[in-house]
Amino acid sequence: MLVLLPPSETKSDGGSGAPLDLDALALPQLTKVREKLCRELAQLAADPDASRSALGLGKGADAEIARNAALHCSPTRPALDRYTGVLYDALDAPSFTKAQRAKAQARLGIGSALFGVVRAGDPIPAYRLSGGSKLPGLPTLQSVWKEVLPNALREETAGDLVVDLRSGTYQQLGRVPGAVTATVLTERPDGKRTVVSHFNKHHKGLLARALVLTRAEPTDLNGLAKVAEKAGLRIEIASPTELLVIT
Repeated sequence: MLVLLPPSETKSDGGSGAPLDLDALALPQLTKVREKLCRELAQLAADPDASRSALGLGKGADAEIARNAALHCSPTRPALDRYTGVLYDALDAPSFTKAQRAKAQARLGIGSALFGVVRAGDPIPAYRLSGGSKLPGLPTLQSVWKEVLPNALREETAGDLVVDLRSGTYQQLGRVPGAVTATVLTERPDGKRTVVSHFNKHHKGLLARALVLTRAEPTDLNGLAKVAEKAGLRIEIASPTELLVIT
């Protein structure tokens, strides 16, 4: 089973790992594209105004631009610890035991505009690049990744159950046909349901945590639903490839 998480714009600083080594990352089929994007992003950082425009940053984002400038020399840390925010708070990786962390590294992948997809244990630096950004002189990131990422994910997940919790922007960088998705809905007292926005990431983080911590090895949608329900989530099956999380 592979659970694909979205990245986050917020990332932790520092780390104790050696500087970025693209050859140390999972999905080596992506190395050439990663090299190109890392080079372009680091070079772009030499022009703060161009960086702000391309990355959609405000004038107070000098620290984000500095991260990109130091992309090849700053320390790394596992992707699971690099990304922060609502989903990762709910996932609560710091609470994992050593055995649970090993499960997380085996079961979790994280979408990335810069790296395509990384595994939870892959050592990466802090950076700023969103899926909707466009680097000067390059096509859209969707166009950059579409030639290599879908095939790499198919090879990586061949025969595995895939749960794709990435947002639409990151799914479009490289789709996984047949992957299970999750939609978070709020049910009102009158029975009407609406798509959750604010707590969407929180509940997807809880679902990801349940899938990491379970001793089960679900192989289909019903197995996933059972794991989620055992963890206290209210689940419905909407289609052969979609779970509903009801709040």
